[in-house]
Amino acid sequence: MASRPSPEFRSEAVRVELARGLFRKQIAADFGVGFSTLSRWIQQERKNPEKLTAQSELEREVAKLRRENRQLREERDVLN
Repeated sequence: MASRPSPEFRSEAVRVELARGLFRKQIAADFGVGFSTLSRWIQQERKNPEKLTAQSELEREVAKLRRENRQLREERDVLN
């Protein structure tokens, strides 16, 4: 019988899914867990209001960095 993943492992898998925006199937395969298992972990994380706040802050930060990255690329393209 396989051992249960640690809470840290679960949190990291959920964080990667939320932050990177990759396909859930790919992330599940990368972490060696089933698609439905990862989906269940994500649902459980979203039900936890404390973690939801931290995730929301992380998502806002990612969106801000993506906008900044896009703007810098556009500026670079204009200069070239």
